[in-house]
Amino acid sequence: MSEREVSTAPAGSDMPAAKKQKLSSDENSNPDLSGDENDDAVSIESGPNTERPDTPTNTPNAPGRKSWGKGKWKSKKCKYSFKCVNSLKEDHNQPLFGVQFNWHSKEGDPLVFATVGSNRHYVGHGNAINELKFHPRDPNLLLSVSKDHALRLWNIQTDTLVAIFGGVEGHRDEVLSADYDLLGEKIMSCGMDHSLKLWRINSKRMMNAIKDSYDYNPNKTNRPFISQKVHFPDFSTRDIHRNYVDCVRWLGDLILSKSCENAIVCWKPGKMEDEIDKIKPSESNVTILGRFDYSQCDIWYMRFSMDFWQKMLALGNQVGKLYVWDLEVEDPHKAKCTTLTHPKCVAAIRQTSFSRDSSILIAVCDDASIWRWDRLR
Repeated sequence: MSEREVSTAPAGSDMPAAKKQKLSSDENSNPDLSGDENDDAVSIESGPNTERPDTPTNTPNAPGRKSWGKGKWKSKKCKYSFKCVNSLKEDHNQPLFGVQFNWHSKEGDPLVFATVGSNRHYVGHGNAINELKFHPRDPNLLLSVSKDHALRLWNIQTDTLVAIFGGVEGHRDEVLSADYDLLGEKIMSCGMDHSLKLWRINSKRMMNAIKDSYDYNPNKTNRPFISQKVHFPDFSTRDIHRNYVDCVRWLGDLILSKSCENAIVCWKPGKMEDEIDKIKPSESNVTILGRFDYSQCDIWYMRFSMDFWQKMLALGNQVGKLYVWDLEVEDPHKAKCTTLTHPKCVAAIRQTSFSRDSSILIAVCDDASIWRWDRLR
């Protein structure tokens, strides 16, 4: 894993003097992003969000599946604009699969983000770990999802495994992604088995397990900590996607998920009027609210991201193009999209990440390159 500091110089101003480990510029940076190519680097286009890929998701609704809203997506010019100000390359020259800004730094602290590529370590699972997530309210609780078909909840303060999610009705193939809701009470997971599963961690059983994990002291007992084994999810569906589901995020009480089908789907478990906290494990209905369509992104392990306030959604495709949607709309069908391109960014963009104030967007690519886009005010 590599950690880097980001210069906060505004777009359009002179970049600061070279300093190693700063994305503003270093010996690995691409030095020729200005000059004649500057106009191309901005390359901001907005267009109707009406593309419809020829994939199985365009088939008629499955039983119990409800679509929300009709007609084509109409998009006006997005109010968010970005300019590419710099890029650099990791020295290992291997694909970069993840990037994340530190959203917990204080005002005035340097902006720091981390990338992960070839220099990875897998600990605790029976196979490769595909994603890690810290609890939004308790930074000691770490969620990991793995190729071994399971999710695991850890207490990193006491080095205990709180719970294992999987087994009887768990995922049947690799778990690729998972996310906590804003309150940290629910987890949504997805994987290669085309399914999305809801796991509640605010039940009495799980709350007691988390409390016990804090009380556990291996120096005072010879007994190992008893981890909870959760075999049954609180909701499960395979009606949203027809291929690997490689990214999932909560948007309030709604879910955003994507597969290798050129669309991010906005949906919710149950019917439109159902409350998420009252959904039962036997529920078979899902409600599709809308789709964020794009093109040339039919390979898996391509992650989207949202900013801290969930006002923007960003995703890169396999030819180096970035899509940024404005989520500040009541109807997802009216979401506006901006496309960002640079002539030198042509590799698959595996993941994106916004700084906490949304002023900087970072993208990491298959060719080990890291791209910085600054938001234009």
